[in-house]
Amino acid sequence: MSEGLVQISAGTTIVTVDHVSLDYLQEKEPLPVLADVSLTAAKDELVAVTGPSGCGKSTLLRIISGLIKPTSGDVRVMDSEVKGPRNDISMVFQNFVLLPWRTALENVLFGLSSRNDLTEEQKNAKAENALEIAGLQGFESVYPGELSGGMKQRVGVARALATDPRVMLLDEPFSSLDDLTAERLRKETYTLLISPQTSVQTVILVSHNVEEIIELADKVVVLSSRPAHVVGELKVDLPRPRNKQSEEFFRWVDRVYSLLS
Repeated sequence: MSEGLVQISAGTTIVTVDHVSLDYLQEKEPLPVLADVSLTAAKDELVAVTGPSGCGKSTLLRIISGLIKPTSGDVRVMDSEVKGPRNDISMVFQNFVLLPWRTALENVLFGLSSRNDLTEEQKNAKAENALEIAGLQGFESVYPGELSGGMKQRVGVARALATDPRVMLLDEPFSSLDDLTAERLRKETYTLLISPQTSVQTVILVSHNVEEIIELADKVVVLSSRPAHVVGELKVDLPRPRNKQSEEFFRWVDRVYSLLS
């Protein structure tokens, strides 16, 4: 864990999305995308956001990350307003976003390139440590074209972890993987992120896969079609590890589908 992060207790709110709306301009007319969306994510909590395809789930993640400014409302990490990209928020993307001409280590280092507060030695140490945490020790010099889909996603996770984020955003990170790889990586990723080994204090996942959501999430936020607003929020009260074959698991799946329909 990063030495700069103050220890806080479980259940403390880390991320607050407060009445966020977003309009795009289309032929000089506002096109509403998000309408008055509010949610919170607490320490040691994995929050899943789901909704119909194209409703604005990924857009919401980009607002939380500081990549997009909302039309109204705000996002806060603890008591600090998110006004742009920042080091304590990292995102793992659906399509890996790796540079094919860079090795695994160089791809992780690329995520640290803007950190002027670190020496090159410190950046290398952070990158190597992140790869080790992600289970890629020994693959530092391997290029993306030589890695499996699951290993590429691990590099993406390592790159996000190297910045010592407080908040981790996952944008459908398993959707481009085959079923067996996705199943294995889901379990590994949850264990990795909610771990004292890392600086991560809360995780927000966007997914359209309801079974994946019930397997991973502590809380589910369901959005409507555009303009997206929150139609329901569920606390998933299931013990871990979760049995995907149990009747109770499928009851939770049905509850999410009922909000989506």
